Amino acid sequence: MLTNPSDFKPRPFPVTGGPARVAVCISGSGTTLANILARVDDGRLPGVEVVAVVADRESARGLEIAKARGIPATVVSRKSQTMSLEIFSAIRAARADLVVLGGFLSLLFVPDDYENRVLNIHPSLIPAFCGRGYYGRAVHQAAVDAGVKFSGCTVHYADRSYDTGPIILQKVVPVLDNDTAESLAARVFQAECEAMPEAISLVTRARVSRIGRRTILND
Repeated sequence: MLTNPSDFKPRPFPVTGGPARVAVCISGSGTTLANILARVDDGRLPGVEVVAVVADRESARGLEIAKARGIPATVVSRKSQTMSLEIFSAIRAARADLVVLGGFLSLLFVPDDYENRVLNIHPSLIPAFCGRGYYGRAVHQAAVDAGVKFSGCTVHYADRSYDTGPIILQKVVPVLDNDTAESLAARVFQAECEAMPEAISLVTRARVSRIGRRTILND
């Protein structure tokens, strides 16, 4: 940990001098966190280390994953008026190069030094079924009710509002005639397990460039 977290500046991408240091923000069970850790462990996500977990509620079950792995964890109440400041103070203290929002339900104000360094995953093909109020089961029920033939997930850069940052990648899954919100959610989750690690790898290896609101994948 840094004595003065405000002195920390994230390393440029591609990261050199050791693995990319990733902080994961959670609100619930930590399935995204667990998936990232599993892929780091088995070598499918090389050059990455999870160095911090931040939760916006003490009841987040994903904190147990952090505890079991010996990963420093911080809880910042979503009711705190300085929530974003406190969260990024913890992230800087952990010297994180990249932040992943893994089922993080609070709106986070991304500071300038972490612009293009905070990734969010949303369980639909943005701009469909996204924005304030669209999370969890509600997203998949909306897709089923709308009668769409495809859904999926989107990894995008987080900015300062809900689900509006530039899109990095999307994974598509079919919506079947007999789908429920639960069965569609299970299929989309499998796509999420592929999408977020892929996006982390692309960003930390400097394979993503921004042109306005568009992202371009570099060779």
